[in-house]
Amino acid sequence: MVKFIDEAKIYIKSGRGGKGCISFRREKFIPRGGPNGGDGGDGGDVFLVAKRNMSSLLDHRYKQHYKAENGENGRGKDQHGKNASALLIPVPVGTVVRDFFNGEILGDLTEDGQTLCVAKGGSGGRGNARFATATNRAPRYAQPGEEGEELTLALELKLLADVGILGFPNAGKSTLISRISAARPKIADYPFTTLVPNLGVVSYDEGKTFVIADIPGLIKGAHEGGGLGIKFLKHIERTNILIHLIDLSPFTERDPIEDYHIMNKELKAYSAELGGKNQIVALNKIDITEAREKLKAVEIQFKKLGTNAFPISSATGEGIKELIREIGKNLEKPELDSEIASRS
Repeated sequence: MVKFIDEAKIYIKSGRGGKGCISFRREKFIPRGGPNGGDGGDGGDVFLVAKRNMSSLLDHRYKQHYKAENGENGRGKDQHGKNASALLIPVPVGTVVRDFFNGEILGDLTEDGQTLCVAKGGSGGRGNARFATATNRAPRYAQPGEEGEELTLALELKLLADVGILGFPNAGKSTLISRISAARPKIADYPFTTLVPNLGVVSYDEGKTFVIADIPGLIKGAHEGGGLGIKFLKHIERTNILIHLIDLSPFTERDPIEDYHIMNKELKAYSAELGGKNQIVALNKIDITEAREKLKAVEIQFKKLGTNAFPISSATGEGIKELIREIGKNLEKPELDSEIASRS
């Protein structure tokens, strides 16, 4: 299994420009040939390229130094040195690129094939043929090539999904994503079964689809590093809708309304934008008799909060069609479309 790595630090350096050449023509019957030193070639640029088939920054944990080729030096007979090829470094779609030392965002690669030039190659030096004038017909100097740029980058992967599932550990997030998509996450009855985000594609309404992400369970204090939350909260920053999964199982001895408020406090504490995202509440595990018995009372409490809650069972599939239909309706709201367009 490929290890999921969503942060990496790399050092990059673009190529140095080639030296300009100092040379003079040496031809028969031309005793005083003029300068013919060619220019040096430009050094290679360094680009990051977004690749949809990459799902992790793992490669950049093992290889952290990248250096583009230098430009060739100029030669005699007015021959210019060859420009170096650009160095292309693949990264997953959804990678945010920052300067490691000052935190400045240099780019955000959100589309397959999108490129970002992070270091320009040095220009090649001019050969002595460039400096010949009417008063200086035999210049004996040329320019050295310019040095390439070098910097250290912090790469951070934020998954691209339309919908994010959040909830406390064992709320049934992994079971839900496996029920509505082809994703097959690990499922067990202990906390933090999900240690990495899982992505799935959900089909609805005659050929339409959306991408859904299953985020590892959050706990109280997640925004300060509690549990696994702080490491993965960033992965739902890009989502348009959040599915807030509430566990109605009697075995957890949790209060559904209290869990709802705790989770929203964590989201707002992490960022105001995350706390303000559109949410759909899903009351899970209604296949359990005790959960179904208290369902009505919980629904009434949510209505008092101005929230419609959707009763579902990730295990049996009950209520799933209605939940997917509601997600589709919310994704197609005009105000959401305009919000998405304004971000792009």
